[in-house]
Amino acid sequence: MVASYASRAHRVYEAVKGFDKGLSVPVGYCIRLKKIAFYGLPDGRVRIRRAAGLHSDDMRVMGIDCGTELTGYGVVETDSTARTPMLVCRGYGAVRLSKQKTMAERLLQVFEELTGQMRHHQPDVVAIEEVFYSVNAKSALKLGQVRGVALLAAATVGLPLAEYAPLTIKSSVVGYGLASKEQVQFMVARLLELDKPPEPADAADALAVAICHLHTAQTLAMQARLS
Repeated sequence: MVASYASRAHRVYEAVKGFDKGLSVPVGYCIRLKKIAFYGLPDGRVRIRRAAGLHSDDMRVMGIDCGTELTGYGVVETDSTARTPMLVCRGYGAVRLSKQKTMAERLLQVFEELTGQMRHHQPDVVAIEEVFYSVNAKSALKLGQVRGVALLAAATVGLPLAEYAPLTIKSSVVGYGLASKEQVQFMVARLLELDKPPEPADAADALAVAICHLHTAQTLAMQARLS
């Protein structure tokens, strides 16, 4: 069964390449044909997966907001089967790091919990906030270590990765690049039709990253249809 599916998927892939003279999928995005999804990988290759349980135009994204004490994560997917296409929250939370642990132990905890959540939710892509410049070099270094572990977790599970600047994320969700955390929480709750703003704020930020990626993917898909 697996060999048959893989063979069929590759035949579809080759047919698309022959028709389109080279199938190119941007890193962190996917093209879906029937029940087959083609994902753009960082090295230029295209990964083929079965798009089980999702509509052909839908995508599930795990957003990650890295922090030295709390690292938030949130899973959002599009639902095109509804009368009006909508965003659906599939879960969120945070990795809480103890100050009593060594830095190595904290990084291991981040890695284990994030890989566990990725395997549980099975997202199509992981979206993460880009590195921002900090006045405090020590804090920036620690944050960079956590972010590196998050990138490693996505690579370990074999998921494509997309990165967005903080201004881009806030502009996509709130409409204002310098929005406060409270404003982000409020708009995330509105967009996902949640009963209350997500807590902690780090989880809301992670959901915002996921929403940003979905908005970007929808815009690219619309541009492709019009071109």
